Amino acid sequence: MSILVQNITKQYGTQTALDSVSFSIKKGEIVGFLGPNGAGKSTMMKILTTYINASEGNAMVNNFSVTTDALSVKKSVGYLPENNPLYLDMYVREYLAFNSGVYNSEKSAIEEVIVQTGLTPEAHKKIGELSKGYRQRVGLANALLHNPDVLILDEPTTGLDPNQLIEIRALIKSVGKQKGKTVLLSTHIMQEVEAICDRVIIINKGKIVLDKQMSELKDSKQQIVEVEFDYRVEEVALEQLPNVLKVENTVGFVYHIYFTTAEDMRSSVFDFAHDSGLKILQLHQKNTTLEKVFIELTTQK
Repeated sequence: MSILVQNITKQYGTQTALDSVSFSIKKGEIVGFLGPNGAGKSTMMKILTTYINASEGNAMVNNFSVTTDALSVKKSVGYLPENNPLYLDMYVREYLAFNSGVYNSEKSAIEEVIVQTGLTPEAHKKIGELSKGYRQRVGLANALLHNPDVLILDEPTTGLDPNQLIEIRALIKSVGKQKGKTVLLSTHIMQEVEAICDRVIIINKGKIVLDKQMSELKDSKQQIVEVEFDYRVEEVALEQLPNVLKVENTVGFVYHIYFTTAEDMRSSVFDFAHDSGLKILQLHQKNTTLEKVFIELTTQK
């Protein structure tokens, strides 16, 4: 395993940021790490990169313990923190050369990461003169300098415009796929995970609430039919339809009916209305998206 997290708990005084969290990530996986603000995402990433210690539990990165072999972990991880701290008065090559000395990496690596991250046109400039998108590229280039096996990226696309978003997403995906690196990516943007990641982990209030392959979510047989009748219907009556998981009366005479089948169930709802003497004012099929799953799991009381 590239990353193995075992019962990690982190407390700040009386506040529990992480509550006995466990998961593992295989070599070469690109994993989206999602959660609302304050869910514990950044805390977990800081523990995995040895910036802070866990209160309980242990984690292994590339078979090195974050508690007993922190230096080896740092050598094998490339980390792009959320605020991407950069020396704005340094030139791009100067900054990368400085960090190359810290990592004791080959000088040839500087030009390699410049090309890899598309920094060539801007490499002669001071970092303070670069756009936000290119500054993110500098941060990613720095994370790649020592050719780490694991990349941990905390909100790497925050504040980027749509064009920069597309560029950075493509860059992260290509780095992960072409170089066979393990990537743990924290973000609030659902489309980002759908575009980049093989798998998604959702954390809420310090606990893992979902851990699935993206293919499982995309191929989910669950569907939602939204229907508005001209009269109120008892939810228990709609629950008698075949393959029903649950029924929600969202507002007025509008209902969301959750079915556990890939078959289009709108005809069954239409037949139900006909047999019950009801008129249908609107009828839509809604796919289950990652965003819907996220909202459902993180707004539960």
